[in-house]
Amino acid sequence: MTTPATPRKRPQARPLADLIGTAMSPALSAKGFAGREIISGWLTIVGERLAPRSRPLKIDWPRRRPDSDTERSEPATLVVLVESAFAPELQHAAPVLMARINAHLGWPAVGRVVLRQGPVANSGQVGQGPAAPLEPALVEGIEKAAAAMAEPALKDAITRLGLAVGRKAARTRGAG
Repeated sequence: MTTPATPRKRPQARPLADLIGTAMSPALSAKGFAGREIISGWLTIVGERLAPRSRPLKIDWPRRRPDSDTERSEPATLVVLVESAFAPELQHAAPVLMARINAHLGWPAVGRVVLRQGPVANSGQVGQGPAAPLEPALVEGIEKAAAAMAEPALKDAITRLGLAVGRKAARTRGAG
């Protein structure tokens, strides 16, 4: 006599954000990042003007001295790759950048910013020229769709995504 087969348990769908943190952890740890907060929030931290022209490379944490009784370590140094033309602007904004990063993380993690000048390859955003103006009806439709969202962060993300897709479509139409 055969026993009834036990039903297989299907894996539950999980958000990609839950999986990406685990996959990125070893690479981020090698560069001194404890998590992906600085990398994923770079646009929010530095703003739309500097984000495509710069990116965080690594965090250099000072070595803890064994004779140190302090529980907290010294602040770290954030190393940022920036395009040469934007280096003076980012250098001037370094105190604000440190304050935003520390506020984003919730503790005074970064005490210094070091800039490395060089080309920044940022998913094809650099060198594409100014954004094409969007049709008012399209912008209104995007905002109307986002207004249905209850959570403000989700509403903001949906609006940014819609505008980015609209700009990319407008660039594609203009180039083609």
